[in-house]
Amino acid sequence: MTLLVQPRLVNEPFSDPGLLLDFRFGSRAVLFDLGDLSALSPREILRVSHVFVSHMHMDHFSGFDRLLGVSLYRGKQVHIIGPPGLTDAVEAKLRAYTWNLLNERSQDFTIFASDWTEAGFATAAAFRARRAFVRQNWQNRDTQFPLDDPEFTIEAVTLDHGIPCLAFAFREKLRVNVHRSRLDELGLPVGPWLANAKRAVRRGADAATEFMPSAGKKVTLGELLRAQALVCAPGQRIAYATDLAFGPENVTRLCNLVRGADQLFIEGGFLEADRDLAASKKHLTAAQAGAIARQAGAISAHQVHLSPRYLGREDELRTEFEAEFLGGSVTAR
Repeated sequence: MTLLVQPRLVNEPFSDPGLLLDFRFGSRAVLFDLGDLSALSPREILRVSHVFVSHMHMDHFSGFDRLLGVSLYRGKQVHIIGPPGLTDAVEAKLRAYTWNLLNERSQDFTIFASDWTEAGFATAAAFRARRAFVRQNWQNRDTQFPLDDPEFTIEAVTLDHGIPCLAFAFREKLRVNVHRSRLDELGLPVGPWLANAKRAVRRGADAATEFMPSAGKKVTLGELLRAQALVCAPGQRIAYATDLAFGPENVTRLCNLVRGADQLFIEGGFLEADRDLAASKKHLTAAQAGAIARQAGAISAHQVHLSPRYLGREDELRTEFEAEFLGGSVTAR
């Protein structure tokens, strides 16, 4: 089975949280959170088209400078989406530097920054290198989701971390797998045409839609589906949640977002013996994170954003997390 994206943690669990979703086909990636990016190569950073920031605490936003430095002299666009205040934070970052060497002949690197709320986008602005990153307000018209792509959506909910903090879910609209042996039986080659065929399936195109896999060779969408050269399956689901207090409202909202995720990446950095300390910082214990993952019906769950106070004790955190994920009794209070 070919997956649309491969998720990978940017850093080891005791460092800044961040999740890279690298698309298997096409030069593209999506990034959840913008902390320390030194572990990513320039090539990987340049693949990033969208960054989704949970909140603007330093360990979730300090990587902006590396993203900027790597991308500056490239003719590309990056969308950065986060909670209210994100657009102002991007502007403040950009205004900290002097841009007198940029002009209309510069590479047209552009940052589109947007503040997302569950009522829609509240604020959005474009910052163009050719205009020395002077703020230009614009309207982000995509209101239901932070991102609605032909192949997938990025959904979000606002959680309480003492400030608004976003959790995100990547949801592939429909997985379309290619069966190479069936293509061979039809005498069809693999190639870029298959990407167009997959898109046609996802948008519900007519069965008579034609493709040209090679010179003089045509095939219809209906023929591909009947031969099971293309087979549909439920789409991939990946969720990311970090920095949230353990309480009934947060748990309910997060579970509704995560429900049935193939993979959940969730913070759980404190031992249960330090539950009160975690609560004072509005973070989850390992056991609380495991309980949420179980309640949400996640197929697999990965513990991230571990507190450095437990360096050398990672096994204890993992044990408490896995015990609850496999079936425990922690309750929200």
